[in-house]
Amino acid sequence: QVQLVETGGGLVQAGDSLRLSCAASGGTFSTYTLGWFRQAPGKEREFVAAIGWMGGSTYYADSVKGRFTISRDNAKNSVYLHMNSLKPEDTALYSCAARRNGNQGYDYWGPGTQVTVSS
Repeated sequence: QVQLVETGGGLVQAGDSLRLSCAASGGTFSTYTLGWFRQAPGKEREFVAAIGWMGGSTYYADSVKGRFTISRDNAKNSVYLHMNSLKPEDTALYSCAARRNGNQGYDYWGPGTQVTVSS
């Protein structure tokens, strides 16, 4: 069983930067694909970014490409989301998730951290 806890959310202004962190405990962290998702009020959860277990492969939603960067530190059992040039439409609850190799869906989810971007 993997437990995920996100930190780093907050209230920022448009154009600001923020770094989210997700710390994992339990399981074999280095073998999981890790992802960030977000859910705005009244909207469905959407994919933001993902990173492969070796960190060599990264994937981004079109809406954040060029502004957000996902990274991981397997030695610290952590995954990060660096967010630049934030926009009000980036306001959402951001959650990290872990997917075991071979699975299509994500197996473990964190509770999320709120990011609010004011205009």
